[in-house]
Amino acid sequence: MRPTKSRSFFTRFAQWTARSSGRPMAFTLAVSTIVVWAVTGPLFGFSDTWQLIINTSTTIVTFLMVFLIQNTQNRDSEAIQVKLDELIRVTSGAHVALLGLEELEDDELDEIREEYRELAKRARAAIRAGKSDTNTPSIPARRKR
Repeated sequence: MRPTKSRSFFTRFAQWTARSSGRPMAFTLAVSTIVVWAVTGPLFGFSDTWQLIINTSTTIVTFLMVFLIQNTQNRDSEAIQVKLDELIRVTSGAHVALLGLEELEDDELDEIREEYRELAKRARAAIRAGKSDTNTPSIPARRKR
């Protein structure tokens, strides 16, 4: 199975926008816009229209960015989930029932989470007793030379 590049305009646009908006140049552009707006204040007598321009502009940009960022975040979360599912699937001894765990109801998820909390609690107790919590040897600490 080979990943294919998305052909959806919205997906490509959302990814490009998310990448671009996180760059220093985007921040510089935003700061520059605010500076230009602030400097023009005396020219417009700090009027209501002058204030309304920045308020409306920032509201529109924020409103649109929420949807673009949410789309990108959803795609990233889904991709990470699929990758984790694949790691579970190919790991010998892993509980394959954990695949798609995010689809369970909250009470079912809480039960499984509690089981793992108990496992962690027992493992920490084993470590305090000088035992190992796995069958895998620890990596020795690197000594200074």
